[in-house]
Amino acid sequence: MYMRIWGGVALAALLSACSGGVVPHGVDTSYTPPAREVPRTVPRETRNVAEPHSNPAARQPIPATPLPALPAAAAPAGTANSKAAGLIPGPDFDTLPLSDDAAARALVAFRLSCPSLVRRTDTSGLTQGADWQPACDAAKTWSTSDAHAFFGRWFETVQVADGKAQATGYYEPEIAGSRHKRSGYEVPVYAKPDDIIEVDLGQFSTDLKGKKIRGRVAGKMFVPYFDRKDIDQGALNGRGLEIAYAADPVELFFLQIQGSGRLRGPDGQVMRIGFAGQNGREYVGIGALMRDRGLLQPGKASMQGIMEYLRTHPEEGQAIMWENKSYVFFQELKGAGPNGSLGLPVTGQVSAAVDPKFIPLGAPVFLSMDRAEANGLWIAQDTGGAIKGANRVDTFWGAGDDARAIAGGMNSRGTAWLLLPVGTLSKLGGAPIAGVRQR
Repeated sequence: MYMRIWGGVALAALLSACSGGVVPHGVDTSYTPPAREVPRTVPRETRNVAEPHSNPAARQPIPATPLPALPAAAAPAGTANSKAAGLIPGPDFDTLPLSDDAAARALVAFRLSCPSLVRRTDTSGLTQGADWQPACDAAKTWSTSDAHAFFGRWFETVQVADGKAQATGYYEPEIAGSRHKRSGYEVPVYAKPDDIIEVDLGQFSTDLKGKKIRGRVAGKMFVPYFDRKDIDQGALNGRGLEIAYAADPVELFFLQIQGSGRLRGPDGQVMRIGFAGQNGREYVGIGALMRDRGLLQPGKASMQGIMEYLRTHPEEGQAIMWENKSYVFFQELKGAGPNGSLGLPVTGQVSAAVDPKFIPLGAPVFLSMDRAEANGLWIAQDTGGAIKGANRVDTFWGAGDDARAIAGGMNSRGTAWLLLPVGTLSKLGGAPIAGVRQR
């Protein structure tokens, strides 16, 4: 699956302007919880996940002073990738503040990315798969207790354009849900319909190369697919697409923005679901919309504040959610944890979503931000529909109340440096970085 759809499927994107044929589950009338009851769960200490319906307040930022970027021009509008944006040598890695624990987590995540790094095409234009092989070979046996030395030995830091970075956050949500429709669990979670058609417009005009649209056939016409309002009002009823039912439409709305998550049933059982498709309609960040209308009070411009407003104004809240016409379809996932765009598990406090046109998927990125929680070394293992451009990073925080509280309010600014295999900048036509140990 793709862990990020908008980035957060970013949560901060809320404030900006990320199969057919399934037999329907029967209605189970044997259990009737109150609509707002928190379903029974296993003991808290055994699972480290957020309670369904809990809405922990956004974590207050821990302020920090970012390291200054090196003097360079900003990337021109419409820049295609990092190579076109311009590169300059960054600071010596050994001078960057990074704890041993953070370095060890990054080495474990980087090691996991290596099989994909060495075989995938790097759309940033910066590297070839073979460029990563020496570092990946070394990572196989390098001790995590000396991880800081690993990154200093095998990588050089590079600043893309002016290095000015934005970091948001995402997490794996858990909400109340059930495989079967029952009282209190009545909001459908749909599989991808089989009548969604994706059209590659580049087949019709070279001017449209790389552009795709989704829709459906109605009579002899190709038309846009049903939007969120259509679907909520029953456009998919009777087609057997329901794979589960959520208890709260607001929680499901935000789970769609995340792109994956967990449904915890009244018996404590967990069903993991992930992105299966999208209706092709435009995504609207409702946070920006609400802010512009003066609906969010000071201190409420976070995921938690938005959810509070939607719940306390249910009719208006539903209309606001309908303004985001995009709708995400799900599939059941097997395994213990969420996967990112590399098809590999993502890890809280070390995995990140990026724009692969600017940051190679699998590469390490060092962030120095104005919010201390985001500082450190992140491994690019995911993508997101709203994560676009140089130095744009969406940090993953895992599951649970802490992850939700941090990710829900994360929106920091500062400096980013990309870590690339030693010698990359010289190979691309730039000067070798002074002080870097050459292979």
